[in-house]
Amino acid sequence: MEPRMNYAQVDPDVRNAMMHLERYVRQSGLDPKMLELVKIRASQINGCAFCIDMHTIDARAGEETEQRLYLLNAWRESPFYSDAERAALELTETLTQISTHHVSDELFARVREHFSEKQYIQLVMAINTINSWNRLSIATGALPGTYQPPQKKGD
Repeated sequence: MEPRMNYAQVDPDVRNAMMHLERYVRQSGLDPKMLELVKIRASQINGCAFCIDMHTIDARAGEETEQRLYLLNAWRESPFYSDAERAALELTETLTQISTHHVSDELFARVREHFSEKQYIQLVMAINTINSWNRLSIATGALPGTYQPPQKKGD
């Protein structure tokens, strides 16, 4: 398999725009481990192999357990996720499949039990951002196995 194109080389402003969204998500204050689960789950639904690869690498670097990663696509049947993570994952699935699923008042209330109004909007933006990354990666043929995580300071 070969990538179709390197979007960052074709139009660096695209990457800059996406990185602006990514910085917002990272600086939101939402739990980083939960954010990685959200990113992986949306990527699983969208079938984005590059992003699944990237975010499982990043999740492991953030000390996520193999068990939780393996069971993520069956989170409803698994006891290993907190109530807040469950609410975030349900919202992730709903927004990722927005054409067939809508955010019901009940789902909104479940999510709001764990997240403030501001955190709710931040979570929606995190889900929107990973869905955009998925579409960009799929459309341009980004290859799994090519992601290189950033080096930690002191390494």
